[in-house]
Amino acid sequence: MHFLDQAKIYLKSGGGGPGAVSFRREKFIEYGGPDGGNGGKGGDIVFVAEPGLNTLIDFRYTQHFKAPRGKGGAGQNQTGAGGDDLVIKVPVGTQILSEDKEHVLADFTEPGQRQIFLRGGDGGRGNASYKTSTNRAPRQHGTGWPAEEMWVWLRLKLLADAGLVGLPNAGKSTFLNQVTNAQAKVGAYPFTTLHPQLGVVRHRQREFVLADIPGLIEGAAEGAGIGDRFLGHVERTRVLLHLVDANGEDVANDYLTVRGELDAYGADLSEKAEVVALNKIDTLDEELVDALAAELEEACGHPPLRLSGATGQGSTEVLDAILEKLGPAKAVQAEEAPEWSPL
Repeated sequence: MHFLDQAKIYLKSGGGGPGAVSFRREKFIEYGGPDGGNGGKGGDIVFVAEPGLNTLIDFRYTQHFKAPRGKGGAGQNQTGAGGDDLVIKVPVGTQILSEDKEHVLADFTEPGQRQIFLRGGDGGRGNASYKTSTNRAPRQHGTGWPAEEMWVWLRLKLLADAGLVGLPNAGKSTFLNQVTNAQAKVGAYPFTTLHPQLGVVRHRQREFVLADIPGLIEGAAEGAGIGDRFLGHVERTRVLLHLVDANGEDVANDYLTVRGELDAYGADLSEKAEVVALNKIDTLDEELVDALAAELEEACGHPPLRLSGATGQGSTEVLDAILEKLGPAKAVQAEEAPEWSPL
């Protein structure tokens, strides 16, 4: 399944149906009078957060959504049928943004969350409703209230408790595969991860969701590398796990580079609780690891944890630190997701 976290779509609710102009015509009934019914209400545009979805890829191929309009009224005071609501399923964590991306119009953070986004127009009045003591045979009628329409952006922000950040090739995907049920791609080259990955960690009778995003490089906020667009997926996390490659040329500078990009992105990412780990220690001798840890400690302000994502060394300590940051009252119990269903 392809991953897509942004999509622009057009929405239009259903217009109201027109009222009818009709007069009662029955044998032996003189002056039957007006009996035109009202038009039906147009369909609403409704969004529902579907827990089985994790991408917006369907909106790449279907970009226009129009609810049916209401039916017209009829004689004998018959009201027209209302248009069916158009239900659009989106992944949990989806935001609906204005066309200029300046305003958040809706935010779906709970499974099953349902919201009427655009309301259908009310039906027009039939001529029977215009009858008065001085206007016994009205011929005017309402044409129905118009539909609402607009272009919007959908943006998916994955819901996770902790997020993995670091430079490309820092070993984030390897660690994710080591501690979760994920099967992220791993390779000996930068930008192996091209889109966010999620995994469920089960540790000490607790569960939490860990998100891995593509690596950041200097200038990511200005579009360098893959850019910083995927940082939106860790905006909702409460803890950041910052992995630093022990084989890097300057571990302190590597740490500060990523911190600088987090600060440039905004959204209070640089203020989140952080766990720092020096990764790939299995490739170096203990004396060199001690020296690198001291350099990293000077940059981040506290002793970093020591980790080998490939062998699992130090994983327990890292997961313990994440649980401590999450807090005992905020443990997330992962539920088995239902099967994926298309729109």
